[in-house]
Amino acid sequence: MADDHEVIRKGVCTLLAAHPGWSICGEASNGREAVKLALKLKPDIVILDVEMPEVNGVEATHEIKRALPGTEVLIFTMHDEEYLVTEVLRAGARGHVLKTDSAEELIDAVEALAKHLPALSARASSVLLDHLLQASAESDETSGLTRRERQIVQMLADGKANKDVASHLRISVKTVETHRAAIMRKLGFKSITELVRYAIRNRLIRP
Repeated sequence: MADDHEVIRKGVCTLLAAHPGWSICGEASNGREAVKLALKLKPDIVILDVEMPEVNGVEATHEIKRALPGTEVLIFTMHDEEYLVTEVLRAGARGHVLKTDSAEELIDAVEALAKHLPALSARASSVLLDHLLQASAESDETSGLTRRERQIVQMLADGKANKDVASHLRISVKTVETHRAAIMRKLGFKSITELVRYAIRNRLIRP
């Protein structure tokens, strides 16, 4: 269990330790410590807050899942913003419970993850459903772009300047500018911010 608020951390550990067959193998007050403990103890389930010192819950989830793919991660947080829910799910967490949820809901989530089943709060489920519906509606969104245009979108959205794109693809800066204008016209965008959001939405880059 990792949370920088000791009262919350101790309360959750006491609640879960009282459940038959469960034990708490470690506690951490920041994300870096949580990752180190997870790699050392190899727990079945790691419970993380999102906002923690040194390493946040999203990055901690990335590191833990990369090293321990069989370990399930449950995010226990007060935040239900769409972008945060999306980030933790993409990082590999399969559980999301709000601190405003009941103790029973937290226990149910841990029981589900112990069986390697997803356990999502109502808010997280809503966000996931919205994304699935949006993905279905936009499944052909990139089909209007050529392979070269998708390459350029990826690099521009990743912060590359026109001259860097040109150098990487071995084409002229003028050609990049022409492609860029065509891309923005096809997609109906007016700013690079819209292009970045598009690239993230279509998984051309990672947020």
